Amino acid sequence: MKELWEGVDPSIRAEVWPFLLGVYNLNSSKAEREAIKIQNRKEYENLRRRCRKLLKHVDNSQKKTKEADDSKDGESDILNEVLDSPASEDVSARQSLSGDERSAEYDDSVPPSNSVMEEDDRSGLINMDSTAADTESSGTETSIEDDNEDSDVTQSATEGSEEKTVPPKENISEGQILEDFTTWQRIIRLDAIRANDEWIVYSPAQATVSKAKSIRAAQAVGLKDYDHLEPCRIHHAARLVAVLEAYALYDPETGYCQGMSDLLSPILAVIEEDHEAFWCFVGFMKKARHNFRLDEVGIRRQLNTVSKIIKSKDSHLYRHLEKLQAEDCFFVYRMVVVLFRRELSFEQTVCLWEVMWADQAAIRAGIGKSAWGRIRQRAPPTEDLLLYAIAACVLQRRKLIIEKYSSMDEILRECNSMAGQLDVWKLLDDAHDLVVGLHDKI
Repeated sequence: MKELWEGVDPSIRAEVWPFLLGVYNLNSSKAEREAIKIQNRKEYENLRRRCRKLLKHVDNSQKKTKEADDSKDGESDILNEVLDSPASEDVSARQSLSGDERSAEYDDSVPPSNSVMEEDDRSGLINMDSTAADTESSGTETSIEDDNEDSDVTQSATEGSEEKTVPPKENISEGQILEDFTTWQRIIRLDAIRANDEWIVYSPAQATVSKAKSIRAAQAVGLKDYDHLEPCRIHHAARLVAVLEAYALYDPETGYCQGMSDLLSPILAVIEEDHEAFWCFVGFMKKARHNFRLDEVGIRRQLNTVSKIIKSKDSHLYRHLEKLQAEDCFFVYRMVVVLFRRELSFEQTVCLWEVMWADQAAIRAGIGKSAWGRIRQRAPPTEDLLLYAIAACVLQRRKLIIEKYSSMDEILRECNSMAGQLDVWKLLDDAHDLVVGLHDKI
């Protein structure tokens, strides 16, 4: 297996990933894929347009708040002066203050700076109705440096494009989305600036981006505080912001949580067009979005599966975990949430994810256990290969855990210090062995 992945051209990955992540059906024709691509681009542009409107709205709100605070400070200074003045001057000062306030509040001759849109448009600021949004399309390339061009060219919807499975937006008001989006924007920008640069050596085209292009990209999404970064990292951070903001609007029930940028970064490194990267991320998140639920139901289910695998494979290790009250396997929480991204190198992460995605694509294509047996493959495809890999990682350290660790905190520290120490190919081999032996039991 190792030989299949080493030295793979990034351009090949860019062609294959949309199939693995369900953007295109494995049996689709070139014409069908082109139609889907056009529709996907338009939908992404509509999401980015709404992001820009929200950004302007937030900026305007912050400016108005600052102006109001400044006005209150000015009023306080004037009142302090009035208190120290004679009574005859008190009336004059108060009249002057009232006049200043009235002129500032009611003078409509000068529009507010950076006005987002006409007042009647604000009511539809976060209108999630894609039918209305689809009447707009910028008609431009979706590379991020062009995001500040807000064109209103109207295009008809592409016929025959694949219908999207949009996550439910249950009981989420427009006002709540606006409030949440303000928070998401702030956290996304912080995470984007802090993103590591491990991807650079695997994406030479993006690594050589010019400073001017990176600055335009940052300005297009309102990114700040990036002066300490080299141009390629600024550009990558700006792309992270653009795609993550769009996803937050696409799936407001999930929105943005820390850790999602870890999942997106490798996709952006491989896929250079933002709209294509976005839909690959959507495909990825169909499985991973449950990791970011506030009730942690998805995380608990996965930790429970890891626990079952360990119990079925190694009862001695499991009993030791029970003694330490660690049988819930909370110590692998991070591995589950960001799918080994913190424990593996960039290249190892990509390899592991591709094997996982291939399993999931095989299941979508209807290749079940019986069909897998006919083509003489060792392990059948499973939706939970990640969990088998996590269990394999723990089982590889069974002796250390049993003989040396006497608390869950010690096991947690061991798991969090695995970065750079794992052999992804041994991990996958062991995971596939577990699948063969335990798949029917778990």
